[in-house]
Amino acid sequence: MKSFNIMLKSINDVKDFVNIVNKYDFDVDLSSGRYVVDAKSIMGIFSLDLSKPIKVEAHVDDCQGFCDEIKKFAV
Repeated sequence: MKSFNIMLKSINDVKDFVNIVNKYDFDVDLSSGRYVVDAKSIMGIFSLDLSKPIKVEAHVDDCQGFCDEIKKFAV
């Protein structure tokens, strides 16, 4: 499992992030405080506090391609 933090600053950032995550068949979770949501769910992401960094957890051993694609959101 790989974990890191991202910031989604706009609606377009959320859309772009979800489109990237949906290309991969492994599970990705986002957590903010005590809430954890599926990163493939736009509605789930909008239920989080997007004013703070969000923790990403990719449930796979090798996710280099995924990490490269979402690098622009990393903090």
